[in-house]
Amino acid sequence: MLRAGIVGLPNVGKSTLFNALTATKNAQSANYPFCTIEPNVGVVTVPDERLKVLADLCKSKEIIPTVIEFVDIAGLVKGASKGEGLGNQFLHNIREVDAIIQVVRCFDDENTIHVAGKVDPISDIEIINTELALADLASVERRAARISKQAKGGDKEALIEDGALKKLTELLSAGTFINLKEHFTEEEIFAIRPLNLMSVKPVIYCANVSEFDLKEGNNYTKLVEEYAKKHGAQTVIICARIEEELVELGEEGAKEYLEELGVSDSGIDKMIKSVYSLLNLITFITAGEKETRAWTIINGTKAPQAAGVIHTDFEKGFIRAEVTAYKDFVECGSYSACKDKGVTRLEGKDYVMQDGDIVHFRFAT
Repeated sequence: MLRAGIVGLPNVGKSTLFNALTATKNAQSANYPFCTIEPNVGVVTVPDERLKVLADLCKSKEIIPTVIEFVDIAGLVKGASKGEGLGNQFLHNIREVDAIIQVVRCFDDENTIHVAGKVDPISDIEIINTELALADLASVERRAARISKQAKGGDKEALIEDGALKKLTELLSAGTFINLKEHFTEEEIFAIRPLNLMSVKPVIYCANVSEFDLKEGNNYTKLVEEYAKKHGAQTVIICARIEEELVELGEEGAKEYLEELGVSDSGIDKMIKSVYSLLNLITFITAGEKETRAWTIINGTKAPQAAGVIHTDFEKGFIRAEVTAYKDFVECGSYSACKDKGVTRLEGKDYVMQDGDIVHFRFAT
């Protein structure tokens, strides 16, 4: 399951956002209600309007969307890498996620005291990033001390890892943003992957604004967007307080409220879609009378490996895939009509899956 960690300094709106996230139930999510795994972990469905359309056409009994696990990591503070504010525990939680959502305060409110005494989103971001880098540096130094003896002995794999660790030490010490593919070879990336470094995880900066700035942002959000663009991250503007209110309004009420505010989608929906984009993920769909179901794969996945996401036997015995593009299926209205019009294709082992593909896999048992 895809995991995203929500981080931020105290009093930036992180907990409000998490509460809104984990209370949201989209119309198509009846079979995947939010469930609490631990006090600070929640499972949320990924919004995908295509599933309801296909379920109606196929008269499906169930709709099963894909899901993301969100981890609410309590407010980090300066010194977290040295254990301040229960820092070690929370930094461990961040290591286990696939993407980091950093909530940044972009609103003024004299009733909500900022931990640093003033609203400064870039300073907030850099405090978090510095703590992550310092914690990573400590991990790298511990690993380097263990691997250096093997490297001196001429072990090939140890030599590769030792070189990668030296690069990491230099980059982390300099506060450089690390792009793995830019700074390291494939062998080096493979060698350091077990370290689960936080500084290389994809990041979305979630600019938390007041309701008055939700549509167009403000001077604070512009700073965050510039910073994110410079460092290869993404930005989503959100009003955590509004998101919490939307939960109470229901689907139709929430839609009307968003229209009044001049925005089309909730910030949470945008955030979830950004996670998918950032991690280079796409969705393929299986649809029939029993269920319409979304499956998540990495963009570029070939048909046999996509089949393996459903069941390992599907990949082992893969013969071919019957593929229909979502748009074509909706225009035709049924599998039989798609076949009659020739828009359903038979694809082999080299077919690269596309987002929205509706697939039936043929396999040998």
